[in-house]
Amino acid sequence: MTSTGRTVRLTVAQAIVRWLMNQYIEIDGVETRICGGGFGIFGHGNVPCLGEALYAVHSDLPLYRGQNEQGMGFAAAAYAKYHLRRRFMFCTASAGPGTANLLTAAALAHANRLPMLMLCGDTFITRLPDPVLQQLEHFGDPTRGLNDAFRPVSRFWDRITHPAQVLQSLPAALATMLDPADCGPAFLGLPQDVQGWAWDYPERFFDRRVHRIRRQAPDTAEVAEVADLLRAARRPVLIAGGGIQYSRAVETLTTFVEAHDIPVIETIAGRANLVDDHPLNIGPVGVTGSDSANAIAAQADLILAVGTRLQDFTTGSWTAFAPDARLVTLNVGRHDAAKHLATTMVGDARLGLEVLGAALGDHRAPSEWVDLAKAERRAWMRTVAETVRPGNRPNSYAQAIGVVNDLCDPSDRIVAAAGGLPAEVTANWRTLKPGTVDVEFGFSCMGYEIAGGWGARIAQAEAEPDRDTIVFCGDGSYLLMNSDIYSSVLTRKKLIVLVLDNGGFAVINKLQNNTGQESFNNLIADCPTVPEPFTVDFAAHAAAMGANVETVENPAGLAEAFRRAQAADKTSVIVMKVDPYEGWTTGGHAWWEIGTPEVSETESVREAHEETEAMRDRQRQGV
Repeated sequence: MTSTGRTVRLTVAQAIVRWLMNQYIEIDGVETRICGGGFGIFGHGNVPCLGEALYAVHSDLPLYRGQNEQGMGFAAAAYAKYHLRRRFMFCTASAGPGTANLLTAAALAHANRLPMLMLCGDTFITRLPDPVLQQLEHFGDPTRGLNDAFRPVSRFWDRITHPAQVLQSLPAALATMLDPADCGPAFLGLPQDVQGWAWDYPERFFDRRVHRIRRQAPDTAEVAEVADLLRAARRPVLIAGGGIQYSRAVETLTTFVEAHDIPVIETIAGRANLVDDHPLNIGPVGVTGSDSANAIAAQADLILAVGTRLQDFTTGSWTAFAPDARLVTLNVGRHDAAKHLATTMVGDARLGLEVLGAALGDHRAPSEWVDLAKAERRAWMRTVAETVRPGNRPNSYAQAIGVVNDLCDPSDRIVAAAGGLPAEVTANWRTLKPGTVDVEFGFSCMGYEIAGGWGARIAQAEAEPDRDTIVFCGDGSYLLMNSDIYSSVLTRKKLIVLVLDNGGFAVINKLQNNTGQESFNNLIADCPTVPEPFTVDFAAHAAAMGANVETVENPAGLAEAFRRAQAADKTSVIVMKVDPYEGWTTGGHAWWEIGTPEVSETESVREAHEETEAMRDRQRQGV
């Protein structure tokens, strides 16, 4: 007993698990455990104590065995993204290299503002057995270890050095993961001895608690200022970011733009805010955007950016907008709202659009501006139709995208990540239902595709078990991380994976050529250290992991194989070669700042540098 009531004696690991089991959130009127389970690979740093605690609840808190810790983190990020940050998964890894493998996934979750809890082994707090297996020794600071590397890529970081610290650390970690402005990964270092130490915890600490996501209303003075600017604008445009989906504000966005006739252009993260045929959907903006959205962005006199962090692929490295265009932001995060001297509305996207709409009354954007935007969109859709048309050129990413787009269910989830596919999906995918596209380009992380697809499918199976998760993956990303094909088969979480093989890192080869350089070390055929290049048999490899596999020769064969994959009851992998040179969407690109050599002995490199620098006079420098 304590002065505040009864206690229960638990190890640190048992206390963490018991507390997680009793944290709930209300989603659409239903109370659901916030933590959907976890991904784990056990080692000496987490199996004796945390493993023991997790086994006791494995029927209620499922633990998925990963094949690679980085993949586990990607899967956890995709799970949280599917649930719009209202649920998360934990990842547990052993001390040393197991934990180190999570670092890239933590950076991905941090960049994308996604909740993920990392429960990672650490060295002994007593230091009695030091130096231990897999311990990094810092001669001048014995408190520093591998886990400290997670400080820059975590929104919350702690090392539990006493059992009582759990009482403060766990609620603080969860509060961070549920905060709409500060959301991101939380890291708890768990020293191997401390994990097993017992303490008398207050029973009240483990009471069932229901959490809610806070909705912050914007300041009334900021609302009034933004409303005045919108009324004065002759050519307004709204940039719709991923924050609109996290706020569950898609319907509010639609109501707002329809009431005030404001054209909408989408970011990569906000790619599925409006369905394809909505008349005010002018297309994706930026480096991987559309001619229509980029044309409107360049002519707009006011840009209302909602729920976006305005990364360089959205802004064309800040060349996509007219130099004198007024930037206005609505964002729950002050850091994102205040970029480039924007006029800010700091607050929740849904509440912000509602109060801004009320302040605007019956104001509508000028009809000639809206008509121009719609005409640009119609022209771009004709371009897309031709780009995805089979037979217009050698096999391409766009053709594969068009085949899937025609055959998939509107509720199917699309997953893509690094390389050339994010640009191709963003430019050419016709959104059939809001919130169904996951293009991981916040961290542009190769290897996310299949692991993220697995995590997305775990989440999708909870809500839409009859729908499919469809993964677009290049051969480079496949070779980097493919083992969660095996995970998906083992756990009966069906995926449809399209492996589009262009013989290496073809999009970077394209960038290399565009900067005046010869092809070098990107396509397998252009690697000087490869005496006899050959092609990987991706189908045989995927079959060895238990998947249904097919290799197809062209988009027609892809369509037939895709229908069979839809009818199958387990993961299917479909392989098709695509052309590394002629397979690209040529339109829809804004300028993108990259470092190019100012001095070179190669004339084509010098010319490419001058061409790149010629666009710099359009760049808005901090304003």
